[in-house]
Amino acid sequence: MRIVIYGAGAIGGVLGARLFENGREVVLIARGPHYEAIRHHGLRVQTPEGDTVVDVPVVDSPSALVWGADDIVVLGMKTQDTVEALAALEEAGADGVPVVCAQNGVESERMALRTSADVYGICVMCPAAHLQPGVVQAYSLPCPGILDVGRYPGGSDALADELAAAFRAATFEAEARPDIMRWKYTKLLMNLGNALEALSGRSARAGEIAGRARAEGIAVLRAAGIDFVSDDGFVERRADLIRLQAIGGSHRPGASSWQSLERGTGRIEADYLNGEIALLGRLHGVPTPANTLLQRAANDAARHHRPPGSVSADELAAALGPS
Repeated sequence: MRIVIYGAGAIGGVLGARLFENGREVVLIARGPHYEAIRHHGLRVQTPEGDTVVDVPVVDSPSALVWGADDIVVLGMKTQDTVEALAALEEAGADGVPVVCAQNGVESERMALRTSADVYGICVMCPAAHLQPGVVQAYSLPCPGILDVGRYPGGSDALADELAAAFRAATFEAEARPDIMRWKYTKLLMNLGNALEALSGRSARAGEIAGRARAEGIAVLRAAGIDFVSDDGFVERRADLIRLQAIGGSHRPGASSWQSLERGTGRIEADYLNGEIALLGRLHGVPTPANTLLQRAANDAARHHRPPGSVSADELAAALGPS
């Protein structure tokens, strides 16, 4: 089985490097300066234990590969780039390969099912970062992350078992789960604070707006009849496996949305995090003012290349109004 990591940023880069180091056939698909840096200098993986340079194969497009029956593709890009990635895979002749979604949100799996009969979701708990070309950081010890995997929309099979075993052999914690989307919906609730952190700083995640966004999310999922894992279950799964530590004296600066603003990409994943709650709220008659505000504010910040922390929590609270 060849594992093609499409989107070699924070999660994809760390995953691809660890799989390759532990004997798996891996190819990364990266783009622009990140691709050039990996191609010429290898992928630098920084951890609390030190730096390593991994000479993992890399290409800049799915069309640069000859696709075979034993290939699978792991999507590591943000969800807003999934449609473009799936189209590129189809154009390259890889539209029927199994697709594994190692992404935040719950929409990529549904997108992928349009072109592939074999789709899998991963509930990613992996504190990583990617802020400069050719470099990724993995901030957790004793393992870099938890990558539970299952077939979409439900169930498990031999490939899910094989992927979980491959992840474990590459130093991750992983289980094959027939109910993987229950876990991904719980992760979605956690990720509703990502936009707020990007806009107003990490401390805002513990504030009133974050609480309102989460309460809306729970109300919406219940109205939609969507099951999710309890907070206790999620905490128990993490247990002592995820322990954040500093790299070179610096702690992880921010989550994925914060990193998008820091890199000035012009895009952010808020439409598929807070926007997922807004969508379900409209479908099921549940108001979602906090998530709608965060979605719009994050998109505006990304569109105008504003840096992280450019909108105060007080400004957002004033725009949101009383509960």
